Amino acid sequence: MQSAHPPPFDGKAFVSTLTSSPGVYRHFDAAGELLYVGKAGNLKKRVGSYFLKPRMEPRIAAMVAQIASVQVTVTRTEGEALLLESQLIKSLKPRYNILLRDDKSYPYIYLSGGEDYPRLAFHRGSRNLPGRYFGPYPSTYAVRESLSLMQKLFKVRQCEDSYFRNRSRPCLQHQIGRCTAPCVQLVSVDDYRGDVRHAEMFLEGRSNAVIDELGEQMEQASNALQFERAARLRDQVAALRQLQAQHHVQGASADMDVIACCIEAGLACVSVLFFRNGISLGTRDFFPRLPLDAEPADVMVQFIAQYYLERPVPRELILGQPLADQQILAELLSAQAGRTVELKSSVRGERAQFLQMAERNAQASLTARLASRQTLGTRFDDLRKILDLASPPRRIECFDISHTMGELTVASCVVFGPEGPEKSHYRRFNISGITPGDDYAAMHQALTRRFRKVAEGEGARPDVLLIDGGSGQVAQALQVLGDLRVTGIEVVGVAKGPGRRAGEETLILARHEAGSLARELHPGSSSPALHLVAAVRDEAHRFAISGHRKRREKARERSVLEDVPGVGARRRAALLKAFGGLQGVESAGIEELMQVKGIDRGLAERIYASMHG
Repeated sequence: MQSAHPPPFDGKAFVSTLTSSPGVYRHFDAAGELLYVGKAGNLKKRVGSYFLKPRMEPRIAAMVAQIASVQVTVTRTEGEALLLESQLIKSLKPRYNILLRDDKSYPYIYLSGGEDYPRLAFHRGSRNLPGRYFGPYPSTYAVRESLSLMQKLFKVRQCEDSYFRNRSRPCLQHQIGRCTAPCVQLVSVDDYRGDVRHAEMFLEGRSNAVIDELGEQMEQASNALQFERAARLRDQVAALRQLQAQHHVQGASADMDVIACCIEAGLACVSVLFFRNGISLGTRDFFPRLPLDAEPADVMVQFIAQYYLERPVPRELILGQPLADQQILAELLSAQAGRTVELKSSVRGERAQFLQMAERNAQASLTARLASRQTLGTRFDDLRKILDLASPPRRIECFDISHTMGELTVASCVVFGPEGPEKSHYRRFNISGITPGDDYAAMHQALTRRFRKVAEGEGARPDVLLIDGGSGQVAQALQVLGDLRVTGIEVVGVAKGPGRRAGEETLILARHEAGSLARELHPGSSSPALHLVAAVRDEAHRFAISGHRKRREKARERSVLEDVPGVGARRRAALLKAFGGLQGVESAGIEELMQVKGIDRGLAERIYASMHG
């Protein structure tokens, strides 16, 4: 009779079959779940270290005890192994690896091309439009601030093309001196191109060249007795010099990023200072997921590999500590960038000061994060106590409903864990097929759509399900869970207190297994558990309202012209262009509508009737 359990994994025997070539190895547990991905210059030696050492760190020992199989991929070089390791970590998210949780692309400043009057704009996403892209910038704020400065210095338009093409008179930006009004040809094409060229030079970091050119133009204008123009150029030069004094960093003339890492209490913070063309673009903090006993150097290697292999890399990376794979990383990043990329950990002078700044920033951010985490942990533990749970919940979900007079109902689902909101798991549900204003039916539909997948074995199961509402809404949740045969979820209703005052909410506890409402709790305004519940409820409310508003705005943006027989895309575009938008079409009479090409009297009458009910 065969054993019901497979024999334990023989790591020593497996290592004896391995090659000494570089490559990537992957550890799996008995259930086939990926535990860890690592790279090695020598697979036999590196994988053997897990099974041949008599003593190991607690983190490694805990992982090795779970290993049921190991898979390896041989590569040609250690650099290829490092690249493959980074890609696998980001795509598979192994439990014991350091994981950079940052999937948002960085913003750029976009200068459109192929136009007489190009525009500057905020851009995030794929860069496939004609024109130039400047960046990346560390944050949206950095881009917005830069665009605001560009408006003051060079007055290049930033409006959307649809807005630009339909102007008949200058907008407010021209009136406050931030645009030269190319939309109504108040500036010549040649003069505007000069402003665009200066803006490009400034974004490239050639601000001194811009100042020199403007200074020459100021002298020429003064000699030609064009004193008003000379005064404007003088003010522009003064503004540029003041900006240089505020932002130029001596010793940072090359593009570089300064990176520091701090670890405390099982949490890591990587702080990055960005410098481009001698100008500081600000800082950004990252909090990667890391296993126990990780060292700052380990976090730095994984951060650089996962972050810069998918983004433009500067010429210098200033590091808080030397890395074991520093030379390999430099070669890999240089090959990707097509130029030399230097990784420096021993620096002096200004660069050492920048590094100290990054280290202080990382420590301060980590301290603030830990304080927030401890507060959150206290709240989760207090919620465990008042709900009489065996352990603090690992996943809380909250549902809320939003609509306007029953129109365009949207349900939201937000998720909180021990580290706070898990926004990648947020969901919205557009509700349809119910009586307008029936919140019970809306909640029933949203919960059914959410937990049908749980009943089918898909998706994560919450420990606590919060329902924004009273006993009626809770009853809907119990009915849905009962119909789908989903058990083991604590359902809690959050009813508003007297006068809807914060801190006086009532928690309605329901035991799904019992199938009936249990008791009501009034934790009071000083309860940490109620603070947590209120924060989750408010987030669900915010997420539902924002979703409803987007849906409502989208419905209103949908032109009523689309419902008029005989008005296709071309005629609709012609109407909007002729009258400057839907409001202009609405105010037009039948005779005016007939002036648009392709609109006869019969069609004009139908359009007029549709616009006026």
